Amino acid sequence: MSAGLWLAAAALGGVGAVLRFLLDGAVSRAVNRDFPYGTMVVNLTGAALLGLTSGLALRGQASVLLGAALIGAYTTFSTWMLETQRLTEEGELGSAVANVVLSLALGLGAAAAGRAVGTLV
Repeated sequence: MSAGLWLAAAALGGVGAVLRFLLDGAVSRAVNRDFPYGTMVVNLTGAALLGLTSGLALRGQASVLLGAALIGAYTTFSTWMLETQRLTEEGELGSAVANVVLSLALGLGAAAAGRAVGTLV
């Protein structure tokens, strides 16, 4: 990988992280609930976008820059797990289970839908 590709990946990773922060915050403020809707929206849109890039059959540098750098930094497995653990600690076992099950089921659906759209383009 060239130095330019590394710099582009770092820049796009920063953009993805900032977009995640902004969207998560906006959704969380809008719903004002203890359930981590913001993280769920971020991860579902990220799954759809990653599915789209897969459907478009991006390869090489485009795949690295969009899939790994931008979308990889945008989505967040660690926050999802931390919020699920927090719900469990707070005695919200139903919400914790719902967070895992809904995120997985809807995420798979979003990725499949994104891929389907990508194959049509």
